[in-house]
Amino acid sequence: MNAPLATSRLTPDRESAALLGDYWPGIQIYYPPVKYAPSLGIYEDLDQAAQRFKKHACHTTAHTLLFDLEDGCRQKEMSRELLRRELPGLARKKQVQIAVRINPFRTEEYEKDLQMIRDLAGCFDVVMLAKAGEAYGSPEIRDLSAVLVGLNGNITIQPIIEHPKSLKIAPDLMQYPTVKHVVFGIHDFSKAMGIHITPRNWIEELKFYLHDILFEARIAGKGVIGAVETLIGQSTMPEACVESDDVRRWLDLHGDEESRVVYNHALAEASMGLSGKQVIHPSHIHPCKVAFTPSPSEIKTKMAILAAAIEADALLGGAIKFNGEMLDPPMFGKALQTLLRAHALHALSDADTAFAIDVLKRLPAQVVRENWPYGVIL
Repeated sequence: MNAPLATSRLTPDRESAALLGDYWPGIQIYYPPVKYAPSLGIYEDLDQAAQRFKKHACHTTAHTLLFDLEDGCRQKEMSRELLRRELPGLARKKQVQIAVRINPFRTEEYEKDLQMIRDLAGCFDVVMLAKAGEAYGSPEIRDLSAVLVGLNGNITIQPIIEHPKSLKIAPDLMQYPTVKHVVFGIHDFSKAMGIHITPRNWIEELKFYLHDILFEARIAGKGVIGAVETLIGQSTMPEACVESDDVRRWLDLHGDEESRVVYNHALAEASMGLSGKQVIHPSHIHPCKVAFTPSPSEIKTKMAILAAAIEADALLGGAIKFNGEMLDPPMFGKALQTLLRAHALHALSDADTAFAIDVLKRLPAQVVRENWPYGVIL
């Protein structure tokens, strides 16, 4: 029987950490490089946009800083120029990915976006392709992959599924190794389907199609990034709220209706296994982060379950009693998934990551794939 693991002295090495796969996109904040200033009635100039960039973009608490050059961008040329000026000097953080949403394949703006990416190839982690596959099918991803691999082999592609044509060929879009996650673009998708969605009930209204994407993504071992919320309230949740009880208490006492809707949507998406969510306002970041990220107490409980399973030599077969509940290997797998999800969202300490890696190494490769398709089998 394998002995229980003492986690306090362990740190994950680089080779073992490959079992865990890449970090997830998590909460992606749409950041307009150059935006309209309602108070002035005009668009920013480059200096004003650069000042805002230094004040807000450089200090985001989101997992992904997403620069939008497509539908949400009116001043495209000026936005590209701003990124050329500011991105090379941006201090990079391990816990923040840099992404850019580019225009649809082989349009004039797409070619200009690609030239900017060539100029800044070392600055981007992700290229998000709008309206992926609608015009030319999956070869769009093949051709874009060929360009990006030649520039920077670490850049990944996130196709946005915004049309039933794209959903129909979703498995083909996911077949490329450059694609780790896909995005469900609910607003364009619902428009193409002629479905009138509402800000409060869009999950129920598009549930069939969301489940279809999740099903195909799970088979392909890819993640799915959830939808953009349009409700913007007046309250901002403090970052000290990380436990679910604290979050609910704050929402009951201080949150507005918009905050509660956004949090509950994020909670529902996280429970379905999505790997990220897009937001358009800074006040959305923390409610969505706490909805997607396992809390410290949840991590502690799942570690205790796995430690008890290892001690009883029941990890691969058998059952244990834990806090009045009978648990068996499927429950152990879910406990492990919680730890791996926390790691993917930068919420697991080195010692706890080492514990998760040790559990993975105790499992056959097929069982690892069943529990965590996003990692690498060594």
